[in-house]
Amino acid sequence: MAAGEDAGSAVSAETAGQHAVSVLLAFGKCLGALLPVYLAGYFGLSLSFVVIGLMVYLGWRQHRDGKQARLNTAMYAQENERDFTTGRLYRSRRDLPAWVNFPDVEKVEWLNKILQQAWPFVGQYLEKLLVETIAPTIRGTSPHLQTFSFTKVDLGDKAMKVVGVKAHTEHDKRQVLLDLYISYAGNVEINVEVKKYFCKAGVKGIQLHGKLRVILEPLIGDVPLVGAITMFFIRRPKLDINWTGLTNLLDIPGVSAVSDTMVMDAIASFLVLPNRLTVPLVADLHVAQLRSPLPRGIVRIHLLEAENLAPKDNFMKGMIAGKSDPYAVLRVGTQAFTSHHVDNNLNPQWREMYEVIVHEVPGQELEVEVFDKDPDQDDFLGRVKLDLGLVKKARVLDEWFTLKDAPSGKVHLRLEWLSLLPSAERLTEVLQRNQNITVSSKTADPPSAAILTVYLDRAQYLPMKKGNKDPSPMVQLSVQDTTKESRTTYGTNNPVWEDAFTFFIQDPRKQDLDIQVKDDDRSLTLGTLSIPLSRLLSSAELNMDQWFQLDSSGPASRISLNVIMRVLWLNEEPTSPVSPEPSSPFPGDGEDGVISEITTGGASVSPTPTRPEKTSPDSSFATEGVLRIHLVEAQNLVAKDNFMGGMVKGKSDPYVKIRVGGLTFKSRVIKENLNPVWNELYEVILTTLPGQEVQFDLYDKDVDQDDFLGRFKLSLSDLISAQYTDQWYTLNDVEKGRVHMKMEWLPKVSDPSRLEQIMRYQSQQSYANKAVPSAAILFVYVERAHGLPLKKSGKEPVAGAELSIKNTSYRTKLADRSTSPCWDETFSFLIHDPSDEMLTIRLFHSWGQPLGAVVVAVKEMLAEPELVLDRWLTLDGALPESQILIRAELRLLDSKLENSGEGTNSSGEVEHMIPRAEPEPAANQEIRQRSVQGGGQAEASGRGQVKLSIAYSTKENRLVITVHACRNLTACSKDGSDPYVSFLLQPDKNRSTKRKTSVKKRDLNPEFNERFDFDLSLEESTHRRLDLSVKNSVSFMSREKELIGKLLLDLNQLDLKAGVSQWFDLTEESS
Repeated sequence: MAAGEDAGSAVSAETAGQHAVSVLLAFGKCLGALLPVYLAGYFGLSLSFVVIGLMVYLGWRQHRDGKQARLNTAMYAQENERDFTTGRLYRSRRDLPAWVNFPDVEKVEWLNKILQQAWPFVGQYLEKLLVETIAPTIRGTSPHLQTFSFTKVDLGDKAMKVVGVKAHTEHDKRQVLLDLYISYAGNVEINVEVKKYFCKAGVKGIQLHGKLRVILEPLIGDVPLVGAITMFFIRRPKLDINWTGLTNLLDIPGVSAVSDTMVMDAIASFLVLPNRLTVPLVADLHVAQLRSPLPRGIVRIHLLEAENLAPKDNFMKGMIAGKSDPYAVLRVGTQAFTSHHVDNNLNPQWREMYEVIVHEVPGQELEVEVFDKDPDQDDFLGRVKLDLGLVKKARVLDEWFTLKDAPSGKVHLRLEWLSLLPSAERLTEVLQRNQNITVSSKTADPPSAAILTVYLDRAQYLPMKKGNKDPSPMVQLSVQDTTKESRTTYGTNNPVWEDAFTFFIQDPRKQDLDIQVKDDDRSLTLGTLSIPLSRLLSSAELNMDQWFQLDSSGPASRISLNVIMRVLWLNEEPTSPVSPEPSSPFPGDGEDGVISEITTGGASVSPTPTRPEKTSPDSSFATEGVLRIHLVEAQNLVAKDNFMGGMVKGKSDPYVKIRVGGLTFKSRVIKENLNPVWNELYEVILTTLPGQEVQFDLYDKDVDQDDFLGRFKLSLSDLISAQYTDQWYTLNDVEKGRVHMKMEWLPKVSDPSRLEQIMRYQSQQSYANKAVPSAAILFVYVERAHGLPLKKSGKEPVAGAELSIKNTSYRTKLADRSTSPCWDETFSFLIHDPSDEMLTIRLFHSWGQPLGAVVVAVKEMLAEPELVLDRWLTLDGALPESQILIRAELRLLDSKLENSGEGTNSSGEVEHMIPRAEPEPAANQEIRQRSVQGGGQAEASGRGQVKLSIAYSTKENRLVITVHACRNLTACSKDGSDPYVSFLLQPDKNRSTKRKTSVKKRDLNPEFNERFDFDLSLEESTHRRLDLSVKNSVSFMSREKELIGKLLLDLNQLDLKAGVSQWFDLTEESS
């Protein structure tokens, strides 16, 4: 009993203590509230100071309570999504989650469960990152922040949610595009403290809502299947932050908007278009091109006029109605333009033109806001938002748009979608059109004929600053009056920028790209470069990707650029007159009031233009290439067919599997042969994606399981840069064996006069697998059809197109139900004989009922300009008006081996030049063909041959000689020879340039592959003579012959800068 009484008295004492503390706290709060009044009276201040302070406090309190209420509501909505959605279903479409608004948006509850389960561990990682990494960094930035610390890091228990995912796979087959609708209403709490100044601040509660676009590209044929992940917000997300501590001041009305805007600006600087966050997953990616890809297109905006605007300039408190002084502000992402204002006019005419870059469609939108110009604050007259995907579909949209959030008013816009063409064939027509626009328009800037994108990669060997100090280089790029700057790379003369810049070009025939590399203080110029844009017009696909030598710089200073031009082409066809009214009866037009559909007469129609004359394919159309693979032979393979437990050695039955671009080729099996000769040809159409490889696997064919004989891989980018290679490749993962391959990335030409020589070369080739080399590649773009017949039931068809040439056929996707379907799909075919092959296009309803067909003879395209057919074709077996719009481009495959016999010797063996002396990036390597010096067969001299690579490396300022191999050497004894190569560069009195290779025992076809460097200038190298001997390694007392053959070669006969790699005949010493 006594113990119970003691416990009860202790509890009552604790309760009394808590009550006393609460009374003291309430008393302290009252004193704190009265303190400002007392201080105002004490210092004789006006009562207005107290009133203003009270108003600020009340405003802060109301704003703070509103934020907290919104946060609590958002948390409730996330936790009780089903009840919340049901309760609001008939109130407002705007409040529904994305998966209810848009049926093609899918719920991903499984992903949200993963996020919820992992959220505590995300919090642990964030706490470790802030405390161990970010806090020390902040403390080191200023002596005033040496006591800075994070006192609390708690992400709370409310995980971020993905309320919907929409996948786009119809735009580009080389990527996957996802739209993630992000919603985060979290009870996160992060507090910081600077103890030195008794300063505490923090955040308690954050809301973030927006649409995050995630792009998985490029898709590659190897693990992890995706080359990189790129993410960004198309529009600024909605942000709401609850501040604590001293940052409570940021919740004061007015200040709150500024603070949230500053935070959003920081987010937008790297996560809102045109900024992107790119995470590469594989090596050798062009990160700058992923971070800043070529635009989807350009929209030319003609701001023409407005009518019936609201009058805002009223006098005598509205008793006398005035007018307005309207002007317009146009925005697309971060691009903004302001028109001139028209005085005292409710029906202004602007007649101005603007051009904007469109990075993402669907998604990006045009926002036009109209204001009345006033001396103090401009009055709002209305706005209109338009999804630019609508402009891309319509090509030309010339409409009156009703202003929203205003009592009256319309604005007249003409919007034109400009496609990006990778050739200059239509440049003259574009320039002529632009002259007419310039005459009829009042805009100060003339219309653009092209855009120029410059990918600034890196520079090398820039000059040093005074005192031999490393510079901090940055680059200024200028086109006419427009100048842009790169970021600064500090303390290096080999900077890497990986930046991208885009310019509008009025006339590429007359304009230049000027580049200046400067130190960060802009006073010291490290190098200059001027590139006339007319050079691009003669480049393949208007693209120059190479190293450029810098002027006014060091002797070896150079800069790596990828300069791409695209001609702006408009399919100018008038659209049907429509009224741009939102089709939805709900208050939210599409997404946030954005016009995403056009209606006429109350019925929703698609804003397609009337019968375009030409197609408008994507800029990536017809960019694929053809890789020709010639599997020749193999040598010295591993014997796998052993008998009696390995006591009796057998051979192997080898075959090869070739994997490239998702395809697999399999050679025939050669029975019981360790040195098989296949002589088989394969061809594959490939897109030049980074990270692709060609993989070769050798196996021994067995009854049960095939045995592994080795493998090797080749980088596709290296093969493309080399154009042609003819090499032996050593097998990996086995003890021995090598394979002889000839591979060529075939150049594409549009000169029909080359066809006869191509066909002649084709007829001379013979391969064991009966393959015939392709003479051309045909690219086909199927855009749309018109006037297709109805189904037997009278309904519109669900149309698809099937394209076929001989045994190769492809199908488009099934279009939406329509008699004028649109596909926008591309296909490619290998053509062996253009005079004999036919392209057949058949249209079907759901791959059943025929809707018509058309046949195009490939030989007819040889008479078309630039070998391009681009027009409407009438369908047979359909209605008289049934037609299909296609673009077909024929490109001849002009192999280097067929050019005037160059590259082959009398034995038919192809030789090539590989400048190994100066290893370059894959995109800049050059492998050139050369014929064998001496012209005869290897046995012609009787002494054999030696293969050398001789080149001068301007990068290393040295002469490089590589001894590759010898062949058909003479035997110096009955056991053969033990050859090695010895040489020196004459004149050399001290024999300081003498070098020799290792010795190869009992081998008349030895391989050395040894490199020797000489520190000589280019001029000095040209005055040297190579004195080379192939010798037999013998003992001092041996009677065997030592010298096998000699080679004397004057280096001034060679192009040392380009490099030479070939077989040289050996001669006797007397020669």
